[in-house]
Amino acid sequence: QLEARSLEERQVAILQRIEKLAQAVGLDLSAAQAPASSPSTPSPSSSTPTSAPTPTTSTSITVTPDASPTQQRLEAELAARGFSAARFVRVPADYYDQPLEYRRACLQAEHVDQLCKSIVMENTRAHPEVRGWEDPRHSKYYCVIVQYTARLHADKLKMALLELGGRKYGRQYYNMRLAPEEVNDELTGFSHNAVTPICMRERLPIVLSHRITQLPAGRFWLGAGEVDLKVGLSVEEFVRAYQPFVIDCTYD
Repeated sequence: QLEARSLEERQVAILQRIEKLAQAVGLDLSAAQAPASSPSTPSPSSSTPTSAPTPTTSTSITVTPDASPTQQRLEAELAARGFSAARFVRVPADYYDQPLEYRRACLQAEHVDQLCKSIVMENTRAHPEVRGWEDPRHSKYYCVIVQYTARLHADKLKMALLELGGRKYGRQYYNMRLAPEEVNDELTGFSHNAVTPICMRERLPIVLSHRITQLPAGRFWLGAGEVDLKVGLSVEEFVRAYQPFVIDCTYD
């Protein structure tokens, strides 16, 4: 028992000396003796910004000071109608002599299906009561927008307009044909290969091929009042701003 007590006293004395030494050098023995803990894992939110990034705000269209008067006029109308963006591009003089892929590259469009044209169609057998375009459902003339990769189906257009008008007039009063060049120029104010539904001289009702509304990119390209000027627009914004009749009017 004496040996055990002597050993215990020596151990206590050693521990006391160790504790005094630790205090002298500033060592916290209680922390050293505590069980080792696993490193704390930062919470997922610690590396996440406290607020989401501010989305880029679309800039409204403004009139380009050094643009041509035609482009400025179109920009002003697009801005007035609430478009968030419009891309105008000048194309080479031989643009229409080149294949569609070349034209697509000039515009930097995603696909040739986005290239569209505006044509004026005339109902050459319109009922005598139908003389102008005041009633968009019973108009003698329509501005029809189709893709260059599609072909206008005159009979489909005829039947669609017949239904659009509630069959007020019989089928014999519908015969849709391309309007003569001089009529096109007079009604739209634009020449061949420059026709656009934007800023038309006469506000003809607009027909938009339903295929254009199905474009994956949601954008399409139109003539812009000058033969070498084209404009890229959002299909959704165009439909909202101009409220065209969306019709299946091309060959399958």
